[in-house]
Amino acid sequence: MDLSSFTDLVGDYPASALIGLFVGILFGVAAQRSAFCLRAATVEFARSRLGPRMAVWLLTFSSAVVWVQVARLNGWFHPADARMMAVTGSLSGALIGGLIFGAGMILARGCPGRLLVLAATGNLRSILSGLIFAVSAQMALRGWMSGARIDLAALWVTPGGRNLDLMRVLGLPDWSGLMLGLLTAILALYLARRNRISTGILFFGAGVGVTVAIGYFLTFSLSQVAFEPITVSSITFTGPSANTLMAMLEPFGNWSFEIGLVPGVFIGSFLAATIVGELRFQTFESPGQTRRAMAGAVMMGFGGMLAGGCSIGNGVSGSSIFALTAWVALISMWVGGVVTDWLVDQPREGVRPPRGFTRTPSR
Repeated sequence: MDLSSFTDLVGDYPASALIGLFVGILFGVAAQRSAFCLRAATVEFARSRLGPRMAVWLLTFSSAVVWVQVARLNGWFHPADARMMAVTGSLSGALIGGLIFGAGMILARGCPGRLLVLAATGNLRSILSGLIFAVSAQMALRGWMSGARIDLAALWVTPGGRNLDLMRVLGLPDWSGLMLGLLTAILALYLARRNRISTGILFFGAGVGVTVAIGYFLTFSLSQVAFEPITVSSITFTGPSANTLMAMLEPFGNWSFEIGLVPGVFIGSFLAATIVGELRFQTFESPGQTRRAMAGAVMMGFGGMLAGGCSIGNGVSGSSIFALTAWVALISMWVGGVVTDWLVDQPREGVRPPRGFTRTPSR
């Protein structure tokens, strides 16, 4: 059955939601099995290690870039039609929001996608942090934090009412995005071999990136045959988490890709963890850990909404179509995460002495 027949059968918006559910399940399975997480990769980088988490993140990133760019070069998908490219981009929001989000993911010990995946396996810490993240994102979107978000986002915006294509800004040829993806994949595979990462982890790590390309391809294809306007987008968790939360609290509105995505990720992760026997309850170890996780979740909710997306929405989905604000946000998230780990976690864990502290030489 083609998409046109499918939309005739179930309707345009329900079809979009079912696509979101399908893509979410694929993502949930791949993310659970690969343990993909920007926060973990950032911590490795902050501690001068290029370990397995960095290898998996680079493989996911490169996989998304390669397949999205292959689709673009073959005319299967037009990045200019994606929602992130079709609206005014906020460079100030990407910069400030990215820094806040990066610091928050270190405190919360996981980015929103990772929290959702862990929540499905019985991690009570992730359930609480994920709920606070969703509430904070909704507050930044329409609640009492929305004023600050709007003011910060308006400080520096892209001209012309649209986001900017980074490759066009730099004057690069059309094939440069694909080349960057391939070179990054080579680096990822080198690190994977050096860290002796199993073939299964590599497969699922690459699969996380492939689901981003699938999301773009299916929503774009649906938009070409649907009677109703369908948003062309892929995996992100800031807006979808907030909208899914409201869909559960208020009378249900329109179906959408976002409404299907979040439940799909939960289902996929739950199924994957069940099959391999990794379902188990985990909770907070101390009141201090609870406080820092709650603070980090609030920072991610506000920062992600201000930046226009989370570590997946900007760091993989947005960067794979070379949206300028997505790259600014991704770099800012790395900087915020590295600095926070350096200032907060490394002294606490004894990796680096606190500022002003001098070690006593051993005798």
